[in-house]
Amino acid sequence: MAQSIPNILVVEDDRETRTLIAKYLRDNSCHVTTAGDGQEMARAMTDRRVDLLILDVMLPGEDGLSLCRKVRSQSQTPIIMLTARGEESERVRGLATGADDYIVKPFSVPELLARVKGLLRRASPERLATVLTYGDIELDREKRRVARSGRPIDLGPTEYRLLEFFLEHPGRVFSREQLLDSVWGRDIYIDERTVDVHIGRLRKLLNPGREQDPIRTVRGAGYALDDRFAKAEPQA
Repeated sequence: MAQSIPNILVVEDDRETRTLIAKYLRDNSCHVTTAGDGQEMARAMTDRRVDLLILDVMLPGEDGLSLCRKVRSQSQTPIIMLTARGEESERVRGLATGADDYIVKPFSVPELLARVKGLLRRASPERLATVLTYGDIELDREKRRVARSGRPIDLGPTEYRLLEFFLEHPGRVFSREQLLDSVWGRDIYIDERTVDVHIGRLRKLLNPGREQDPIRTVRGAGYALDDRFAKAEPQA
């Protein structure tokens, strides 16, 4: 049975930094939502569950410290603060508002990922399940390997993220727009038909012979990982 992929909210007003962080996290098996200020952050936290918040201190309007304090008063969501100021007094102030970690810019994105995983591991260990399975398909996040009935399948990065997302929500139908937001990200502007192209590639790679197609097309609605697929008898 598939286990949850962590949902991370990145609140950063610099678009280049925001996009860089989001891309790296998505490439490392996280679902990412982005926001540029406190108002966008509030909407994003209403729209979906947030497992971890990456929050810049210097934001337009309400600053990150104030936002951190508000979030902490309402939940125990892990928070990593980002700041260009590295003085000890600033770090102490950030941690005192309720942040769980504090990273000074410029920072190493791999280091940020390591801290994200560390916080998630302590807060919600089930979010970091390394293997997702459904029917005869197995996806190993740690090794970034996919197999069907034990046969290795070489997926491109986009097809890998698509399959991972479907494994997270077996049976649920997603529109092209929803897939674009969740797999490519809201900061990336591409045509919705791009989804069809990558779904076609994923199907071709998963079904080189006569295997059952695990992806269901729902006319006028979108795509889903077919819930009948998990109940099908393995083919000889």
